[in-house]
Amino acid sequence: MQKQSATSNTPYTRVLLKLSGEQLSGKFESGIDAEFGAWLAAEVKKVVDNGTQVVIMVGGGNYARGAQLAGHGIRRVTADQIGMLATMMNAMALTDIFESCGIRTRCLTQIFAEQVAEPFVHRLANNHLKKGRVVIVGGGSGRPYMTTDTAALVLALELDCQVVLKATKVDGVYDRDPVKFKDARHIKAISFQDAVANDNIKVMDKAALGMAMEHNLPIIIFNGTQADNILRATEGTGGTTIS
Repeated sequence: MQKQSATSNTPYTRVLLKLSGEQLSGKFESGIDAEFGAWLAAEVKKVVDNGTQVVIMVGGGNYARGAQLAGHGIRRVTADQIGMLATMMNAMALTDIFESCGIRTRCLTQIFAEQVAEPFVHRLANNHLKKGRVVIVGGGSGRPYMTTDTAALVLALELDCQVVLKATKVDGVYDRDPVKFKDARHIKAISFQDAVANDNIKVMDKAALGMAMEHNLPIIIFNGTQADNILRATEGTGGTTIS
C-alpha cells in the first residue's frame, strides 16, 4: 500500500497541479491518451513519494471548450456547463489510470455528479490529502464564466496549497512566443505585476494571475511533458516562478 512520507523533502508540503485537456490528449487530436496518463501517474508518484500532497485540477479542452461552443443558439452558460462536463470526463479517466498505477486517488466534482464522483467538500478533500491520496477535481469552479485556471487558483487557496504548478508545453515564461520567435528570451522569475501587465505573457488567465497576486500565492510555469519536471517544480528548480 502506498504511504505518505512523514515529512516533505521539498519546500512545499501541498501543491496544486493544473493540467490542460490539450495535454491529456497526448498523441491524439482529442480525447484522452491513456499511455500519457500512465506516464503522468508515474511522474506524480515521484512527488507523492517525496512527501508532497498533490491536488490536481484538469481542463477539458480535449473534449469541449465553453468559449468556443457559445453562439449559434448555444448560450454561454450552457456552453460553459458542457466544458465542465468535459473536465469531469478527464478527472474520471485520470483517477482510474492513477489507481491502476498503484496511486491512491480520489475523484471529486464541483458539479452535481454524485453517481460518478464524490462531491467536493473542503473537509473531505483535506482528509483525503492528509491520508496520502492524490485528489483530482473535475467540474472547474462549478460556475460559468470562469476558466479552469481561475478555478484552480480558488481551489489552491481553499485547500491551503503553497504553490500552483501549471503544466504547459514550454519550459516557462518567455518575453514573447517562443514558437513564433526563435530569439524569445526565457524568464526565470517574474513579478505578478509584470506578468499581468505584459500582454505577450499568455501562459495563464489574467484573472487567475490577479487572484494569485492578491493572495500572494506563487505560480510555477513549467514543461509538463518532460520526465522529472513536476518533481523539479515542487523543489523550486524548474520553469518560471511568478511571485
